[in-house]
Amino acid sequence: MKAIVSVIGKDRKGIIAKISTILAAHNINVEDISQTLLQEYFTMIMLVDISQSTLKIGELKELLKAEGEKIGMSINIQHQEIFDVMHKI
Repeated sequence: MKAIVSVIGKDRKGIIAKISTILAAHNINVEDISQTLLQEYFTMIMLVDISQSTLKIGELKELLKAEGEKIGMSINIQHQEIFDVMHKI
């Protein structure tokens, strides 16, 4: 099962490392990643495989949201199917 992780906020060192470490700790594989800077703002989208995760997606959502608050970022995760439907033209 795939999910999309989005991260947005002011740029700082260690963002990718922090998010990747959390995901790896819960047996989530990063399959693709895109990140960029828009002036001083960092944006990242990750396609992850949550099929072997030790947490349910709701628990992941809360964990990532809490971590985002600690580092001043907005972090969200949602099933890929939901993301695809929401962004379908």
